[in-house]
Amino acid sequence: MPGATRPMRADAQRNREQLLAVAVAAFSGDGGTEVTLESIAKDAGVGIGTLYRHFPSREALVDAAYRSELARLCDSVPGLLSSMPADKAMRTWMDQFIEYMTTKRGMSDALRKVIAWGGNPFAESRARLLAAVTALVQAGAADGTIRPDLDPADVLASISGVSLAVGDPARREQAGRLLDLLMDGLRYGAARDG
Repeated sequence: MPGATRPMRADAQRNREQLLAVAVAAFSGDGGTEVTLESIAKDAGVGIGTLYRHFPSREALVDAAYRSELARLCDSVPGLLSSMPADKAMRTWMDQFIEYMTTKRGMSDALRKVIAWGGNPFAESRARLLAAVTALVQAGAADGTIRPDLDPADVLASISGVSLAVGDPARREQAGRLLDLLMDGLRYGAARDG
């Protein structure tokens, strides 16, 4: 079929995923924008040609790494909801969100360069995050563990606020306490409350 893309071979998919994992760690670490593509390829256990086959530029790699982290966070919701009550899934997801935001902040210099290059790594972020929170809120309302009158946008803004206030790793314990307080508010008045 003309224009059809073939599925990626399993080894190529593994290489791509390994490159993304190494890139996220490298770009969100202290080295940030100074990290070389050669060092990312080496740490991923592939050659530089393999890196360039998947990501033709540094900006393409940064953009894909950020989008990969966003997808990992948002795509975790169905698994969480299938393995625990919705309120527990929400609280677990909140911790994952704090990790995601820490990574995003660590990648900020690299992401700014992507934006300067003309990319928009954040184009889908809000919609995807809001869809994830909406699924969690709706599941909680359905199973009676989260109050039914919540606006998912308010919940997302609240979690984001905690992340902005105390999202750095040194303040993770305080972030956990604040997220617990937020969860108390999300449960208040739920069908199973009391």
